[in-house]
Amino acid sequence: MASVTNPVQAPVRASGFSSVYLAPIRVSPSAVALKSRSVASRALSGACLAFSPLPEKVKAYNKSKSATTSVEAFSSADNFLGFSALNQRLRRRGLAEFPVVAAAAADADGREIEVSDGSTKPSKSFAEKFPWLITGFFFFMWYFLNVIFNILNKKVYNYFPYPYFVSLIHLLVGVAYCLVSWAVGLPKRAPINKELLFLLTPVAFCHALGHVMSNVSFAAVAVSFTHTIKALEPFFNAAASQFVLGHQIPLSLWLSLAPVVIGVSMASLTELSFNWTGFISAMISNIAFTYRSIYSKKAMTGMDSTNVYAYISIIALLFCIPPAVIIEGPQLLQHGFKDAIAKVGLYKFLSDLFWIGMFYHLYNQLATNTLERVAPLTHAVGNVLKRVFVIGFSIVVFGNKISTQTGIGTAIAIAGVAVYSLIKANMEEQKRKAAAASSASS
Repeated sequence: MASVTNPVQAPVRASGFSSVYLAPIRVSPSAVALKSRSVASRALSGACLAFSPLPEKVKAYNKSKSATTSVEAFSSADNFLGFSALNQRLRRRGLAEFPVVAAAAADADGREIEVSDGSTKPSKSFAEKFPWLITGFFFFMWYFLNVIFNILNKKVYNYFPYPYFVSLIHLLVGVAYCLVSWAVGLPKRAPINKELLFLLTPVAFCHALGHVMSNVSFAAVAVSFTHTIKALEPFFNAAASQFVLGHQIPLSLWLSLAPVVIGVSMASLTELSFNWTGFISAMISNIAFTYRSIYSKKAMTGMDSTNVYAYISIIALLFCIPPAVIIEGPQLLQHGFKDAIAKVGLYKFLSDLFWIGMFYHLYNQLATNTLERVAPLTHAVGNVLKRVFVIGFSIVVFGNKISTQTGIGTAIAIAGVAVYSLIKANMEEQKRKAAAASSASS
C-alpha cells in the first residue's frame, strides 16, 4: 500500500500550548475532536505546537482485508492539522483505528482550554459548572455566621451587659474590616459625593437605631424571644408601605399577617424571660429596620452592595458613638471594664468583642451577597428559615425553658411569616414578569 505523503492540514495556534499527546482511540469518520487532557505547567504567549513523534504505521481495517498506512510527522513552527484528505479515506473505509491528537493547553491566565474543531474556548469554572453548590454554600455560611453571632453575643452580655458599647464594637470592627479591604483593593472602593452621602445618611441612622435596639433587647431577654418579636417586622413593612408610601397592600397579605400577630402575642404572654425593656426595644428595632428599607429604596444607586454596606456602616458608627459615651460611658469607666476582665480575663474579653464584631459584619455581608444570587421566592424562604435556625439553636445552647404556649405561639408566628413571604415573593415575581413583557412589546 502506498504511503500517505500529504500531511494533516489546517493551522491551529493557541497561546500557551506546551505539548501534544497521542492516544489511539476509535473515532467516527465524520469528525475528529480534539480534547485537552491537562493544563500546561507554564503558559507561553504566542508559542506554537510542539509535537511528540507520531507512530510510523497506522492500521486501518475494512470488511474484507487490512492494510497498513504510514503517516509522516512534522514539527516546524508553521505546522498545521487538517483531516480533509484523510477524512475522505476514512469515509470509504468505515470505522478505523487512528491516533487522535489531544492537546494540553492553557491561556494567558493559566485556565484550561479545550480545542474542538480547530477553535479554542475557556473551560467552565467550578462555579459555572455547579452554581447550585456555590449558592448552597453561601446559604450555609450565612446561617452559620448568624447563629454563631447570636450565641456569642448573648454570652458576652452575660458578663458584660452594656449593649450600647457592644453595638459600637460591632460596627467598629466591621468598619475596620471594610477599610482594610479597600486598602488591598478587595473590593475597589467606590467614590462617594455629597449627593450620595445625603441619600445614605437616613439609611445609616435607621440601621444604627435598629441595631442598637436589637442589642438592648438581646441583653434584656432571651435570644429566642427577641427573634420572635422581630418576626413582626413584615407587619411593620406592610403598614409603612400602605400608610407612608401609599402602596396598596392586597387583602391576602394582610390576612397572612394575622397569624404573625397572634403568635407573637401568645409567645409574649407566657415568655419566662419577658420584660418591657426587651419587648419595647425589639419593637423599636422593627420600626427602625422598616424605615431603613424605605429609605434604602430611595437611595438606590449604581454602587455595588458591598460598598453601600461599607459606607452605611461607617456613618452608622458615627451615630452610635454619642449614646454609648453618654449612657454607658461613666459606668464603663467606673466598674464595667474591670468587672468583665475580672470574670473572664483580658484576653478573652478582647477576643470576644473582636469576634462578635467580625461575625456581625460577615453575616450581614454574606446575607447581602447570598440574596443577590437567588430569586425573590428563595430569598423569602431563606429569611424565614434563618430565624427558625437562630431560635432553635439559641434554645438548645442556652437551655432556655419555654412554656408550651410560648412554643406554639412562636411556631404560629414563624408560619405566618412564611406565608406572608411566599405571597409577597409571588407578587414581586408577577410584577417583574409584567414589566419585562411590557418592555419587550414596546
